[in-house]
Amino acid sequence: MSENINALDEIHKGACMGCDAISFVLEKVEDETFKSELESEFNFYKSIETKIDKIYSKYDDGEPHETGIMNKAMTWSGIEMKTMNDHSNSKIAELLLQGVNMGIIEGRRILNKKKINNEVSKIVSEYVETQEKFMETLKSYL
Repeated sequence: MSENINALDEIHKGACMGCDAISFVLEKVEDETFKSELESEFNFYKSIETKIDKIYSKYDDGEPHETGIMNKAMTWSGIEMKTMNDHSNSKIAELLLQGVNMGIIEGRRILNKKKINNEVSKIVSEYVETQEKFMETLKSYL
């Protein structure tokens, strides 16, 4: 049971971080096509959060883990510093790719353990497969 909680918490945190990162860079994006892609990715992360919120109580009495205020602040300041002189599509895609790659790695680790039930596995798989698609899309902006 705890493997299910850990998996849900990790994916929920990843989705929260994705939302945070996209919300921090969105105002810097001038290309409407790229902006639309990022909004679509943001909506996907929100949908993953919602799916986890709906089933979390089956596995735990608490709330799914989210990114803490310090983590949000560090993400924001890191993005601000790295885009201060360069907020091109390429630079923003590069920054987002680093986060997407971390999400894929974490999701694959969870799936490879195979100690989670089917319901949780389905959410983790959707998260990883969609992150992999995001990676391909973001690469085109480098």
